[in-house]
Amino acid sequence: MKHDDLPMADAATGGLTDAALTRRSFVRAALAAGGGLMLSVGLPGNEGKAVAAQPEAFSPNAVVRIDTRGVVTLVMPRVEMGQGIYTTVATLIADELEVDPASVRLAHAPADEKQYTNPLNGAQITGGSTSVRSTWEPMRRAGATGRVMLIGAAARQWKVDPATCRASNGVVEHIPTRRRIAYGRLASAAAALPVPAEVALKDANASKLFGKPMQRLDGPDKVNGRARFGLDANVPGMKVALIANSPVLGGRVAAVDDAQAKAVKGVRQIVRIDNAVAVVADHVGAARKGMAALVVRWDEGLNASYSTQQLVESLAKASARPGATAREEGDTVAAARGAAKTLSAVFEQPFLAHACMEPVNCTVHVRRDACDLWLGTQVPARAQAAAAQVTGLPADRVQVHNHLLGGGFGRRLDIDFVVQAVRIGQQVGSPVKVVWTREEDTQHSTFRPYHYNRLSASLDASGKPIAWHHRVTASSILARWAPARFQNDIDGDAIRDAAGPYAFPNVLVEYVREEPPPGITTGFWRGVGHMQNAFPVECFLDEVAQQASTDPIALRKSLLEKHPRARHVLDLVVQKSGWGTPLPAGKGRGVALTFCFGSYAAQVSEVTVGAEGEVKVDRMVIVIDCGRAITPDTVVAQMQGGAVFGLSAVLHGNITIKDGRVEQGNFDTYPVLRMNEVPVIETHIVESTEAPGGVGEVGTVVTAPSVLNAIFAATGKRIRKLPIAPEELKRA
Repeated sequence: MKHDDLPMADAATGGLTDAALTRRSFVRAALAAGGGLMLSVGLPGNEGKAVAAQPEAFSPNAVVRIDTRGVVTLVMPRVEMGQGIYTTVATLIADELEVDPASVRLAHAPADEKQYTNPLNGAQITGGSTSVRSTWEPMRRAGATGRVMLIGAAARQWKVDPATCRASNGVVEHIPTRRRIAYGRLASAAAALPVPAEVALKDANASKLFGKPMQRLDGPDKVNGRARFGLDANVPGMKVALIANSPVLGGRVAAVDDAQAKAVKGVRQIVRIDNAVAVVADHVGAARKGMAALVVRWDEGLNASYSTQQLVESLAKASARPGATAREEGDTVAAARGAAKTLSAVFEQPFLAHACMEPVNCTVHVRRDACDLWLGTQVPARAQAAAAQVTGLPADRVQVHNHLLGGGFGRRLDIDFVVQAVRIGQQVGSPVKVVWTREEDTQHSTFRPYHYNRLSASLDASGKPIAWHHRVTASSILARWAPARFQNDIDGDAIRDAAGPYAFPNVLVEYVREEPPPGITTGFWRGVGHMQNAFPVECFLDEVAQQASTDPIALRKSLLEKHPRARHVLDLVVQKSGWGTPLPAGKGRGVALTFCFGSYAAQVSEVTVGAEGEVKVDRMVIVIDCGRAITPDTVVAQMQGGAVFGLSAVLHGNITIKDGRVEQGNFDTYPVLRMNEVPVIETHIVESTEAPGGVGEVGTVVTAPSVLNAIFAATGKRIRKLPIAPEELKRA
């Protein structure tokens, strides 16, 4: 992928352009840059259709442009945060357009809630493993429309029937005479043609690109340093600001003694806002020294003595009361009365931070009549709206220059750091890059909610589950982040997968909302509700299998008659993992299954548990049916990354609070998985012609339960609270 001399290049972004011009000025700029064909692509749920570019043209969700050099530029409707979406979407277009994906140039989409809405979540959002699912058909249709128009332009020039022409590798050929014209020479003529209302898509089974090995288009620039992330923003006249947020969550600034900080060479300004102080300097080094010299007295507020213990006590108490009914089938109470046996258990999962490799940051330039933001965000339009609200400017006077994201995992679905940066920028006369240190990023994250789960299962005389009751107690992310989606006292994300994909005769799923005190904010975390419920469901189902003396996979299959694809991934994971073959003492295998984000996956983990309770995960075998795998290497990478992310949480992840302060900070106290802890990970992709499902979070969902079930197989001990506590696994 080339992205030098892009028509919309920006000195602050370098590399990939951010496409932050208005839609109409984008049309003008593209036409001015040598003329050519531009196609506006309307995604499902919007009113746009592909049209030829011209002044006042239809505004796109994503824009395909072919210039007179034959270069294809795509304004991406989703953001790239390491998940490989730019490569996959470029492949969707290139396959139909008949060009080499490596020739496609990519541009970040501007903030535009109307034009770039993701139809699967109703906003301009990259999240929920929806990127390929939401672009699978429209991006192919965009490429096909371009191909048809280019063939039509060539046929007109040759005065032949378009049916006698074909396109391949950026060239239109007249088959009988073998005459050939490159796309670039046809682009202007194609732009003058009427746009076909309908185009036929190629048979995906005959694709030259789908399912084939492919190098990441963004890989070379990430290796050679040309790729630009939010931290790389470099605006003329820019200052750098480091942040000190209130150490006590929810605290405020009481007083500041900045005399020594201002004396540090290079420090230009000390900015105070409600709950934080910023040191503004010429460079990071000066800002660090200034921050070290700064003396802040904090008003610690109501959370000064708050602790994780209080949090857990409040959740446990709340979980004892009935919740809002999220799902009810049959009569679990009656089934329990007639059951041969009823099992019950409580499962707990702690707060977690996201630990993105790139801490949150935002460069901002606030003027009287405009505001510019340079950052990486999963929600460009939401960031724009927040800045407009803070500054009082119209939204169209706020430009969001989006960048590559050095990790998102849900953290960059929130815009608290954007609001903070804009408020600081209002007090600084120049552009200012506001940066959170690793410690600030960990201690003031939007934490994954603490989940307290009560489960019970009623069994008949044969040990088969005849009733399933799952009560989820946790804070509500949706009530804060998308209030309109918090309906009937139920957070739809919090209860996802609460009974798995299984067909229990009687099911009751309840949700109890219990919030931490103000100042402690919870947010989305990779895998979201699926991940938080797969852990208790898949582990408790193993307990049911043990009680019935049934193989855990056989039990699952007996409950999955409506999900043949789920049964198939289980069969395949048995084959690939060696399920059922003997292992030495101290070793065990465990399984977990999920149906989430439109994909089915099963994972078998093998572990070794030492005499002191130390856990080593030796091997993970993952089988995924994600429908058609457009770029299989990306699927493999995402399953591996998800497994590593999930295993970090299982072995290490834990945000704890004491005296209102998060006790963890950098990677020494909030560790992520080290290289020597990473197991062998085998990924097997089921060949499928189904529409693509999501893959970015699936590996995280199945990791915890498969590992914990393996630990039980190795030790006979159940773990129902994360992270793993090795002392509980010590041999007697």
